[in-house]
Amino acid sequence: MRPNIFTRTLLAATTTVALAAGSLAAAGTSFAAPATAQPAAASEAVAPQAVNNLGLNATQAKKVQRWLKKYWNYRGSIDGKLGTNSWKAFQRCLKKYWGYTGPIDGVVGKGTVKALQRLLKDSYGYRGPIDGVAGSGTKAAFKRFANAH
Repeated sequence: MRPNIFTRTLLAATTTVALAAGSLAAAGTSFAAPATAQPAAASEAVAPQAVNNLGLNATQAKKVQRWLKKYWNYRGSIDGKLGTNSWKAFQRCLKKYWGYTGPIDGVVGKGTVKALQRLLKDSYGYRGPIDGVAGSGTKAAFKRFANAH
């Protein structure tokens, strides 16, 4: 029984000393002059991908990603988040068939939405203007598109 008590006592003492040392070290640095932070990497390397599902839930977005993977060279994961790579693949489709004239950059801007509205007007019940605004009519038709795939 004695070895067990000795081990516990030694462990408790070691833990107490370690906590005290860590607290003192942290206290010492809190009074130091702040250092100028340097970025670890270029902002382009760490920038998060913009996700724009245009009203789709994750299940619907996964359907779109599977369609993009099958037909438009989408190589990203099927994660239910329409990010930059999903929209680049979609822009390739929109450029070939629906009058998209902008860059293949994955940004869901006015030109991308206009081309998407043309596609949705043709086959998915969009009845609004081709104005580049992803309003409720565009989002509802985009849901029909996703559910069809």
